Amino acid sequence: MLLNELTDGAEVEQAMLVKEAELRRRRDGGEYLRLMLGDRTGAVPCMVWEELEELAALAPAGAVVTVMGRYVVHPRFGPQINLRGLAPAAPGSYAEADLSDGPTRSVGQMEAEVRELVATIQQPHLRALLDRLLGEGSDGWARYREAPAAKHYHQAYRHGLLEHCLGVAQAVSAISATFGGIDREVAVTGALLHDIGKLEAYAAEGGRDQVFDLSDDGRLHGEIALGYYMVRRTIEEIDGFPSELAQAVGHIILSHHGSLEHGSPVVPCTREATLVHMVDNLGGRLGSFDRLEKELAPGRRWSSFDRAIGSGAFFLERPPGAAEPAQAPAIEREAA
Repeated sequence: MLLNELTDGAEVEQAMLVKEAELRRRRDGGEYLRLMLGDRTGAVPCMVWEELEELAALAPAGAVVTVMGRYVVHPRFGPQINLRGLAPAAPGSYAEADLSDGPTRSVGQMEAEVRELVATIQQPHLRALLDRLLGEGSDGWARYREAPAAKHYHQAYRHGLLEHCLGVAQAVSAISATFGGIDREVAVTGALLHDIGKLEAYAAEGGRDQVFDLSDDGRLHGEIALGYYMVRRTIEEIDGFPSELAQAVGHIILSHHGSLEHGSPVVPCTREATLVHMVDNLGGRLGSFDRLEKELAPGRRWSSFDRAIGSGAFFLERPPGAAEPAQAPAIEREAA
């Protein structure tokens, strides 16, 4: 059974992905191990109180383990698993596609759409910037197509950054024709590059590409500073890059979180930066609805309270034949 299908009191003996593993200090000075166990529909905490060294070695972040215990919904702390035992998951005892979430479109399709969008950029310096950072076959592109868009809240899976930035850039391109005074090429370039710092800010856990955490650089510098440095350094390598154009693109990256309290060192001060921030915020928020719908138990229409949207999410009934939110087909995902 998938995690969102479990009900209060259900006995569990199945393979799960260790999404987080952390030794924590108890009030009495001892330690306990907090695991986040899950599959493509979500994650649930599990506390380990005994045999900590042995189980910590067995269940690092990124490992697949067979979990034996009971799924319970605590009146205060919510869903959790009361553990009876852990064991290495035997090869063939689980389907990898059941454990890992992913985008709804194939990577090949998204890559083709990025190439189509980049081809519309006629300003030679902007095109050179995109080609250097996201050019086919480049190291930057190889990492861009694999990286997650976030750790928790939206598109927190392999290829999530590609999915998110492409969606933001396509929306920015379309909206640019609606409002006057917007330089579409600057806005689209900024949209494709606004989160590029996440290439340095996140790292795969446990050698797997389904579980990510902040890297040392991500914790020490943050994805905005890392992204601005990456783009600025590349701009300085392009002969004759106009200073005002460099300012415009750099400002989009520095301001895309929208406010100082949300981590941007400056607020959006141009039409293009304002547009990218607004669409980025919308994309992340709607991405949270996608995540919550995947986690929703069958037959439910309300999610529990979610910090990313500040409330529970309500989902309208889908008309007969409408597609359910789903990850890309396993064959396409493996081929990617």
